[in-house]
Amino acid sequence: MVNMKDREEGFERKFAFDEELRFKAMARRNKMLGLWAAGQLGKTGEDAEAYAREVVIADFEEAGDNDVVRKVVKDFEAAGVAQSEQQIRAVMVDLMHQAIQSVQNT
Repeated sequence: MVNMKDREEGFERKFAFDEELRFKAMARRNKMLGLWAAGQLGKTGEDAEAYAREVVIADFEEAGDNDVVRKVVKDFEAAGVAQSEQQIRAVMVDLMHQAIQSVQNT
């Protein structure tokens, strides 16, 4: 019985650890996306960092990536930046791979 309890606690710790890593990777990916998008919008320095924070915050509006994509698409359209939603999602996939590696290496 003790072994089952130990296994259960081990699985719970692993789940919590994995969820924390996933959250960190998503936040890092969103910041990287924000910096990329800021560059597309011609923002640099403090303005780019502030925009990246806005993208990270946008992810808390709803579950999934749609809120982040919607924000970037809207901002690109307002600024006349020619990037489709599909192109933005492709960048997000690439950045997620980088973010996961970054989180795992820390």
